[in-house]
Amino acid sequence: MRILMADSGSTKTDWCVLDNGTPTQLICTRGTNPYMQTPDEIGDEIAVHLLPVLGMTSFDAVYFYGAGCVYPDKIALMHHLLSARLPVRPDRIEIGSDMLAAARALCGHEPGIACILGTGSNSCFYNGVHIVENISPLGYILGDEGSGAYLGKRLIGDLLKNQASHGLRETFLARYHLQPSDIIDRVYRQPLANRFLAGFAPFLAEHIEDPYIHGMILSSFEQFLLRNPMQYDYRKYRIHFVGSIAFHFQQILHAAAHVVGAQLGQVLKSPMDGLVRFHQSA
Repeated sequence: MRILMADSGSTKTDWCVLDNGTPTQLICTRGTNPYMQTPDEIGDEIAVHLLPVLGMTSFDAVYFYGAGCVYPDKIALMHHLLSARLPVRPDRIEIGSDMLAAARALCGHEPGIACILGTGSNSCFYNGVHIVENISPLGYILGDEGSGAYLGKRLIGDLLKNQASHGLRETFLARYHLQPSDIIDRVYRQPLANRFLAGFAPFLAEHIEDPYIHGMILSSFEQFLLRNPMQYDYRKYRIHFVGSIAFHFQQILHAAAHVVGAQLGQVLKSPMDGLVRFHQSA
């Protein structure tokens, strides 16, 4: 049995080939999101950066978990794009959301609360088979609390409105060679503003001891917990996380959970290892 799995966020897509349950290829391409990219952009990414590495060996099944793959029209779009390009029978392609990937990776076949904190954020209650509750993340403009895009948005807004030290503002502008007009253009006029905003996470990590940055991240994580997973049965179930933001800032995430009275479970950087275990045991 030869299986291709993909975990796709807005920033990157991790692909894994399983041959009889053993991972044999790991490939990374740019992220895909049918809400933010055209079919041609997604199709070109697959054709140019994935297929030459995979070759044309056929697959018995393809499992694609992606950001934006929630509603039927987006699922149908991704199914069409994959079936047109990958050597697999169309009826052997399963499209799921990145939230389902996180739930399967974190909880396996057991019920639990699963969360994503990466470029975007999301959460759900998973009954061991299906997602049965989901507070809409609402995207980086209306929601996505605690995500890389949300933190980047808060950082830039606060720096340009003089809510942090002058030294931190000047360090930021010099580091990225940005003027306020450049930032306005990238956020309001250029595509994939969420990816641009999330790209400032390394700056936050480098200056984590700055009182403003530490406090901003802490309050953002508290907002995420209160507005999302704590609407599920958080007193009975621990809250698990996957994603680069959760992983790299997990000390602050634990502190935020303590402040709001939530219990954290495991924190993973990527869901792929958990997905491999899930599909090996399916």
